[in-house]
Amino acid sequence: MPYKLFLNGRDGWLAIPVPSYLIVHPKGTALFDTGLETALQSPDPDHIRRTLGKFEPLVKPEFKPGEDVAERLRAFGVDPEKIDYLINSHLHFDHCGGNELIKNARLVLQKKEWVAATAPETIELNSYLTRQYDLGHDKLLVDGEHDLFGDGSVVLIPTHGHTPGHQSLKVKLEDGEVILSADACYLRQTLEEMIMPDPPFVRDEAAMLECLRRLKKYQNDGVLIVFGHDPEQWKQLNQGPIRELTHATVAAAARGV
Repeated sequence: MPYKLFLNGRDGWLAIPVPSYLIVHPKGTALFDTGLETALQSPDPDHIRRTLGKFEPLVKPEFKPGEDVAERLRAFGVDPEKIDYLINSHLHFDHCGGNELIKNARLVLQKKEWVAATAPETIELNSYLTRQYDLGHDKLLVDGEHDLFGDGSVVLIPTHGHTPGHQSLKVKLEDGEVILSADACYLRQTLEEMIMPDPPFVRDEAAMLECLRRLKKYQNDGVLIVFGHDPEQWKQLNQGPIRELTHATVAAAARGV
């Protein structure tokens, strides 16, 4: 995608990862984001263009069969139809495109995001595609911070700004806490230099900037941040189709080793 969409003022294009995260907890499994829709695996360029619609000038997908979230889960020995919770950070095409493949999970969203994504006057404004998320899932709509399993290990954190109801996910691992920031913080440089994305891709700049400040405070308090689409961090986190992330692997990536 164009570099400026992630860091305002940059030229050229940036190849980014589009990740999904499986959380395994004694009380159930949760999936955080689902990546791209399988239609974007088509070998037909015209089909790709039709699928992308207005995003076509901004996106050059590299998405092969077997790389969708359901096939990645199956390769890891996990049945995608037995996931308990499907948590979307927000409802843009690269974060909920695989929702249709996670058929039986309970969809967990901020109420503000669902309202914005189902109201005709805000669907177009926020670049939502209803075919990707309005699929009849049972829903848990939350308002603000939400402790998914009731023990502080998987906590939804409202990080509005990129969209009206964007949320990040704080996960307590064996040795410490990690925040999966999603689009609240695209890149390491976003947080280090407080550089906002291109203005059309920020719904509320003041809210997004405040979220970056909160993420910075978390970081200063020792919480590790997994950035939403950082290609350099991702090289150190992911070494194949799927990898178990521990606090140590994220810490090593944070140190750049």
